Amino acid sequence: MQHIHSDIVIVGGSTGGCAAALAAARMGKRVVLTEEAAWIGGQLTSQAVPPDEHHWIEHHGCTRSYRAYREHVRSYYRQFFPLRESEKLKPLLNPGNAMVSRISHEPRAAYAVLKAMLAPYEHSGRLTVITGVVPIAAETDGDNVRAVTVRRLADGERLVLTAPYFLDATDCGDLLPLTGTEYTTGAESVEETGEPHAMQGAADPMDMQAITHCFAVDYIEGEDHTIARPKDYDFWRQYQADFWPEKQLSWYSPKPRTLEKVEYALFPRDGLFSLWNYRRVIDKNLFEPGTFQSDITIVNWPQNDYWLGPVIDVSPEERQKHLKQAKQLSLSLLYWMQTEAPRPDDKQGYPGLRLRGDVMGTEDGLAQMAYIRESRRIKAEFTVVEQHLSPEIRGEQGAVRYEDSVGIGYYHIDLHPSTGGRNYIDVASLPFHIPLGSLLPVRMNNLLPACKNIGTTHISNGCYRLHPVEWNIGEASGALAAYCLDRGISPRSVRNDKAELADFQKLLTKHGVELAWP
Repeated sequence: MQHIHSDIVIVGGSTGGCAAALAAARMGKRVVLTEEAAWIGGQLTSQAVPPDEHHWIEHHGCTRSYRAYREHVRSYYRQFFPLRESEKLKPLLNPGNAMVSRISHEPRAAYAVLKAMLAPYEHSGRLTVITGVVPIAAETDGDNVRAVTVRRLADGERLVLTAPYFLDATDCGDLLPLTGTEYTTGAESVEETGEPHAMQGAADPMDMQAITHCFAVDYIEGEDHTIARPKDYDFWRQYQADFWPEKQLSWYSPKPRTLEKVEYALFPRDGLFSLWNYRRVIDKNLFEPGTFQSDITIVNWPQNDYWLGPVIDVSPEERQKHLKQAKQLSLSLLYWMQTEAPRPDDKQGYPGLRLRGDVMGTEDGLAQMAYIRESRRIKAEFTVVEQHLSPEIRGEQGAVRYEDSVGIGYYHIDLHPSTGGRNYIDVASLPFHIPLGSLLPVRMNNLLPACKNIGTTHISNGCYRLHPVEWNIGEASGALAAYCLDRGISPRSVRNDKAELADFQKLLTKHGVELAWP
């Protein structure tokens, strides 16, 4: 059994995990970063979710390193692709011209950029990246983690990782149960949190947001790229949840904010919302003619949200069942679009839709991993609740400004339909801050969250889960672990000592982390 020792072990190469590795390595620490998928990057890469961002993102509201990531993406396309001359000159190039993002781009481009950003530390030996492994055990001594064991998926070989600090940057918070770290899952009750949109009655730990297995397609008119009929197609073709206005495989779904029935269109027409343009990652018209046969778009739509069961804190068999069913839903959606979907010309199906596994780095055509919206969440020294950032409650005061802020973010509170059979919860929020207390477990000393697993609730997670915020969380956790190693102090004492907190915040500011909204 191989043993690897470092200063900091980051389990999970998610978006937050990559940011944590970048921050810790930048501060001179030896880092091991592990990841289950073939690609590091999480929702940016292996889960294939183009960045969801707020409308101030080009100027403020994210860390300097996240903004550098965005500019590196633009440079990647400018330098290596035959863009039209008019597009090369645009400072805010958006490769996909997507509705959802000002920097929509391919997952493999995101992977290339992240690898390049981490390259100086990998090449120097300061950072070791191990992909294709999952955590299976941990050794603890009281309130401290001593070691984490990971298993290679390819051959079953086990690696024992030791370090003074461990960061959980997995999308499901996988280190928390292995280490005995106190955590919560699912939906809290109103009685528990006082949140206006929390669950009435008893809390439900198994009520979690839908997962989605994304995929990429292009469209070649006149060609037939119809996939084999998925084995569960008959089920999904007939399926309709009692809170859904039509069958799930249709052009209709609830409008998230109002829950009224809304009609979508695949391609732009008649003022309907175009799903094609929603998460498009390549707009072929930005490139010289012939570069791309078609636009490329990511299918992460209401139609392939999967909510028939959770994948957290269930048996391995149950988890695999739901992950496979989520894949079957996505494949069934594609097959329905290719063969049966109503068209405005009164025909049925778009056989020219072509599954692009090369965009995802997979043979089956789907993303390497399912998109996980909601993780296990640490029981933290401080928990962010809806009341801290609700415009209805806070009014003109703005969101609560925490003295221990380690970053900022913004997104509306956006919860997808849940495994408890509840519909969208989509309500306004205010530009908010990330308190250091939400990164500190109530008991464990040397384990930190670095992803969507911080001290939020089911409700507040709905706005803390997006790309720039997850990056900021990871960067703050990586920097905190490195800072504590340099000072010989604990993360808890950084928060509890005003001088240490001020010094740590100065360090974050020096590295380009914004601590307050202007």
